[in-house]
Parts: sequence; C-alpha cells; structure tokens
Amino acid sequence: MHIAYVCSDPGVPVFGCKGCSIHVQEVLREFVRQGHKVSLFAVRLGGECPPDLANVRVSVIPVPRSENPAPRRENTEEREQLLFAMNRTVGQALRAEGPFQLVYERYSLFSFAAMEYARRWIIPGILEVNAPLIEEQAQYRVLENRELAERTTRRVMTVAGAVVAVSESVAEYVKTQRLNPKGIHVVPNGVDLSRFAQDHSPTFPRVENEFTIGFVGTLKPWHGVAELVQAFALTLAQVPHARLLIVGDGPERDPLERLTSQLLGEARDKVQFTGSVEARDIPGYLRKMDVGVAPYPADGNAYFSPLKIFEYMAASLPVVASRVGQIAELILPGKSGLLVPPGDSQALSEVLIQLAQDPAQCRELGANAKTMVQSRYTWSLVVSKIFRLAQDLNNRTNPKVGLGVSPTITPSS
Repeated sequence: MHIAYVCSDPGVPVFGCKGCSIHVQEVLREFVRQGHKVSLFAVRLGGECPPDLANVRVSVIPVPRSENPAPRRENTEEREQLLFAMNRTVGQALRAEGPFQLVYERYSLFSFAAMEYARRWIIPGILEVNAPLIEEQAQYRVLENRELAERTTRRVMTVAGAVVAVSESVAEYVKTQRLNPKGIHVVPNGVDLSRFAQDHSPTFPRVENEFTIGFVGTLKPWHGVAELVQAFALTLAQVPHARLLIVGDGPERDPLERLTSQLLGEARDKVQFTGSVEARDIPGYLRKMDVGVAPYPADGNAYFSPLKIFEYMAASLPVVASRVGQIAELILPGKSGLLVPPGDSQALSEVLIQLAQDPAQCRELGANAKTMVQSRYTWSLVVSKIFRLAQDLNNRTNPKVGLGVSPTITPSS
C-alpha cells in the first residue's frame, strides 16, 4: 500500500525525543517493516530522520507566516487561525503525492484536511487520538479561539472513517465529539521488543548491591516526579544503597533539582538527572535500573497510554505506578508490578523499600511484565489492528477492491 501519515501538530517533532515523537516513529517503522510505501506529512521534524526510516518520503508542511511583528506569544489567536488555514496546504500536498490506499492522521488542533481528503477520494481514513487536546491546551498552554478548536475537532472526528483512541478515557471523549458513535476503537500504545534485548549494555556500569529506582519521561508537573523525589528521600532512610535515576528533561528540572537538594542535602548525589536522551539510548538507561516508576499525581488527567510503562515492561523491569486510568488495566498488582495511590509519596516509598529488600520479587515481577507485553502490547499488534480497521473501511466503500490495490480515483459527491 501507499500510506499517507499526517501530523499537523507543531508541538510534535516527529523525529524528536518526546513521547509523542517516539509514537510517530514507531508507527512509521512498523508500516515500513510490513513492506508498505509511506509518505510522511509533518509540520515539525525536530531532528534527523532515523536511518531505518530513510525510505519514508518526508514532506514538511509550512505553517503560513504571520505579518504581525509582535512576539509569537502575543499572537496566539492569529497563530491558531494560521494553523486552521494550513488545511489548504495539507490538502494540496496530499493531492500532489497521492494516490494513497490509507490516510492515517495524528489528531491535532485545527486540522481536518487529511480526513476530508480520505473521505472525498473514497479511501480509508483513520484518525489517531492521544488526548483531549482542547482541554489540554486550555489547561497547560494557551487557547484563544476555543470555538474554532471545538468546531474543527467535531468536524475531523466525524468525517474520519474510524477513530483509534489510545485509552478508554480518550474514547469517551471522542464520543462527545463524533456525531456517529460507531467507528471508535481503543488501541493502547505498544513497544518494539527488539530494542530492549536483555544483552543490551547498561549506559552506566551496574554496581553490586546498588538498587536503582528509575524514571523516564518529560519533566512536567503531570508526571509526578516531585512525588517520586519525596518518596526517594523516605526510601533512602531505610535503603542507603538506593539511587534515583531520572532520564529526561523539561521545565520542571530546575525545581526538581532544588527539591532534591532541600530534601537530601549532602546525599543529593544519590539522584542523577540525565537531561534529554535520544530514543535509541533509552534501553541502555533502563538496563541500569532495578525498578521503573510512573508516579502520576492525584490531580492529573488519567487519559494517557504511557509509553514508559510499556518500555519498562519490555526491559523486564518491575513497574511501580499510580493507580490511575489505563495503568490500572496494564499492571496486574503482584504479577507484573505494583500500584500505589496517586500522589502518595509515603505509599510509594513503602513499595520501593519492599522491592529493594526482595530482589527475587523484583525479578519475578519483571519477568512477568516482559511476558505480558510480548503477548499484548507490541507495535506490530497495534499496526495489525490499524490495518484490520482499514480493511473493514475499504470493504464498506470499495467492496470489489482489495486493500493495497489502487481503486479508480473518483471523488465522492
């Protein structure tokens, strides 16, 4: 097949290091692995194309330029209008590069052109929704023209042939926006198991009798890393050989480092902040860890499908996570990990102490986690589900044409 992957979100650097970037790359990678021709249309690249994606044809979609000389933050509403106007450019790029047998789009604010292109040319159009972006934008960033964002969201979610939501919470959100309640499918994120082979060398040498607690992710308030630092301070009092490895960077790094110094004093060197790390290096950092933590706070929005959970599991790490959202479905307490109340540093510390004092339980939980992710949560399984949805859509619109065979391109009325 010739597949168009569209990402019109300027906040997603498709070849960057953020979780959203890794998600884009892994879906592209699986498309390529399964032998398909892929054209990527993206607003922001954020880095060099990985070598194994060199055959992906990349088209950068330019955001229309503003003639207003004021700083960007002072022109938020105009910026939103320009992103909306960019739909014309996306449509033109798709028409120039096609025909396609599948259009796959990562949902972004103010974007609808890719799904309308698929509907117009009677080909499967699948919209991937990772978050309720309107609420997220309003709460954590700036959203001036909410009415335009809501109108565009209803438009794209309704015209999409099918919607893939990464969690049940996101699916419930889609139901409030999509006029047709059918065609909404929950497909959690996955992991590439080949990246996390057990013979992978750790980035730092492992030290005998050292117990390393690890976190991977962007340092933002809703990831709960402050609670993890607090829990580590409590843990260190009973497990003096413990260390905390925080892999990632973000706006909370400076406050977190100050908190670390405040709570640990001279023992602050027990905590290591790595800063931003390339995706290809993550497995090495995970090999240094004895446990992977996802300490989401009590006031967070539990709509996500966290990549870190799948990567911890693929690396055979026992997972300690907050009992929120999809995490409560991914982690079987006492089997593949342990769950704690969100935002409860004391409870988190008690579980970490428990694992530090029971290496056999760590190994058992980690082995079970690896087995679970192998059978349920790989990118190969995710993309296989996407193709089944595409085939179902194609059967309804082109019953005499198999998926992967170019139909006669005739726009619908």
